[in-house]
Amino acid sequence: MNSAGVPVRELAQLLASMRPVLNAGVYVFASLPPGSDAAALDPLATFREREGLTVIIDEPRALAAKLTVLFRAAWITLSVHSDLQAVGLTAAVATALTQANISCNVVAAAFHDHLFVPLESAQAALDALLVLQGESRKLLESQSAAVRR
Repeated sequence: MNSAGVPVRELAQLLASMRPVLNAGVYVFASLPPGSDAAALDPLATFREREGLTVIIDEPRALAAKLTVLFRAAWITLSVHSDLQAVGLTAAVATALTQANISCNVVAAAFHDHLFVPLESAQAALDALLVLQGESRKLLESQSAAVRR
């Protein structure tokens, strides 16, 4: 959250202040049959589709429930309080990760954006995001210096 407690909407500011954090653990995407109740699994996130209920859940819990793992992932949170109506954050992040040849599944929540990347690419993804953040900070600083002149 920024100092005023207001979500950030402006793309340059979002990128310069995204502060990506690699969360501990291994997370998986799995699917349950239509009409399933996932409450007992305590998933991190769910999405109901016609074909079934997608769950994002920590790997030990998924394995204990004998779920079929569709994707093993590391979870990166962008710590900036992003406005749900901000334009371009997902595209900029996806472009940076694409350039590093890293796939990404994005979940937007009320306060932050969450990225699920292949487990083996976690550090490379974090590095790519930190480069994007650094480049964005430099650009903002140069624009700010130009305005002051």
